[in-house]
Amino acid sequence: MPFNIAHRIAPSASVWDARQFCGFQSTFGCLRTLFRGRGSSLLANLCLRTISTSLLLGSLALLLPVISAQEGGAAEYRAKATFLAAFPNFIEWPADAFSSPQAPVLICVFGDFSFGTSLTETTRGASIRDHQVEVRWVHREQDLRACHVLFVSHSEEKHYGRIFKAIQGASVLTVGETQDFLSSGGAIDFLITDGRLQFDVNMRAANDARLRISSNMLALAKHIVTKAEAAKS
Repeated sequence: MPFNIAHRIAPSASVWDARQFCGFQSTFGCLRTLFRGRGSSLLANLCLRTISTSLLLGSLALLLPVISAQEGGAAEYRAKATFLAAFPNFIEWPADAFSSPQAPVLICVFGDFSFGTSLTETTRGASIRDHQVEVRWVHREQDLRACHVLFVSHSEEKHYGRIFKAIQGASVLTVGETQDFLSSGGAIDFLITDGRLQFDVNMRAANDARLRISSNMLALAKHIVTKAEAAKS
């Protein structure tokens, strides 16, 4: 599913806001509300937004093509760009993560920029809860704190210690693509299983960054590293 189609489905309101108006019901609870005709039109609209958000990542996961060796890295990074563009729909940042209500959501890449034009094309015209989405290729560690989503290329694997020190205390969703990214302090790690792109989540890293990840996104994760598991490692 191209993101321009998926983005039209994605809500401009936070999934957490929608759940609040839906009485913190599950997606199925919202469905019951709609089919039984209960509540105001505002409630119905917010419940529809909750359902749309619940389905967005699932649709992306199901429709992403198998990444074959013949296609090389291009297909892999197109798939990663699709997920990176979708992730902000499922993340709640603290208010102080934005310098103003109009400040953009910054999706940053640090290290090798292997996306070509796919990441910029995938996010073109997108907005998340009234914040426009911008893509930046960051070259200096001191500029990383301004990012909201930070993709760390495999080329920076030996520098994880410096990178995580540079963003310590900042509300940055870190996304990587190497085996030891989560154990080094990252929040989300891409992996390819049976030719399909998947991701693991480190809840301790997300909590330390004061980020709330929607349960709809967590349901799509291959593995969730709990705070207790992270503490043991």
